[in-house]
Amino acid sequence: NCLIMIDNSDAQVAVLFPCYNEEHAIAGVIMSYKQALPKVKIYVYDNNSSDRTAEIAAETGAIVRTEIRQGKGNVVRQMFSDIDADIYVLADGDGTYSADDAQKLISTLQQNQLDMVVGRRKDIHVDAGRVGHAAGNTIFNFLFRLMFTEGFTDIFSGYHVFSCRFVKSFPALSTGFEIETELSVHTLILKLPFTEVEVSYGQRIEGSLSKLSTFRDGIKIFYAFVLLMKEVNPFVFFNYMALWALALSIWFGFPVIAEYFKDGYVTQIPRWILSVGMLTATFVMFVVGLILDSVARGRTEQKRIAYLAVPPNNRIFEKAEN
Repeated sequence: NCLIMIDNSDAQVAVLFPCYNEEHAIAGVIMSYKQALPKVKIYVYDNNSSDRTAEIAAETGAIVRTEIRQGKGNVVRQMFSDIDADIYVLADGDGTYSADDAQKLISTLQQNQLDMVVGRRKDIHVDAGRVGHAAGNTIFNFLFRLMFTEGFTDIFSGYHVFSCRFVKSFPALSTGFEIETELSVHTLILKLPFTEVEVSYGQRIEGSLSKLSTFRDGIKIFYAFVLLMKEVNPFVFFNYMALWALALSIWFGFPVIAEYFKDGYVTQIPRWILSVGMLTATFVMFVVGLILDSVARGRTEQKRIAYLAVPPNNRIFEKAEN
């Protein structure tokens, strides 16, 4: 249940850190958030670390829990399920995000009555010196805007602030780093109020290594893009497929038709059969897109109903306005 507080200063804020082998960074990260947000509860979910991440986090004063299913998406899903708060801050435990920006993100959410605020990274190119990550971020942000819609400029930011209403109605189906994409798509299809706020982004603390594989996770994220587009916008997805089938049908069929008008008969029977098959597939995919578009619309309505079933923190927003 969401906690509704009378005074804005009494809002219960939960800071969430999904962690895997962050023993070198986690103590400093926890202390910086304690200083920046003295009244918050800090949760560290250890994701099968082989080092002392959980032990150090507990010694530093965080509430430590464990998620045995490997992957950031699995951790975030469990966090959202377990923890009750008014406002949720989701960040990485590697020290790349500044705790000093947290209050700015929280204030933006409250003052503008938003459901999500994304920390847009100022210096993404310094991601531990890994040029592949920065290039991949640019490419995938472009693909996201192409496949879905405008609205986000940094979909892979690990710095988010959420309302309780968002957290308790978010399905969280992803298992890995695709979770950030799912958060963005969910926000857009339900037309939830959100914004991006620029935050600083620095080098990892020495000893902290990136868990993101440029190519392996890049393939997973691209697959998630395709899957999400099929689920939330099947009409466009299947029409793309239909256009490819139509293009193949024309490519295979044009020489056959040209031969028929020239000589009055057809010798390339297999090519003609393939052309007709591709044309049939074009119509089938168009119809499938129409049908699944109605199904997707119904699913979106159900998600919206689930979102509306969670009461908003109106009194906190009213205090923020004053």
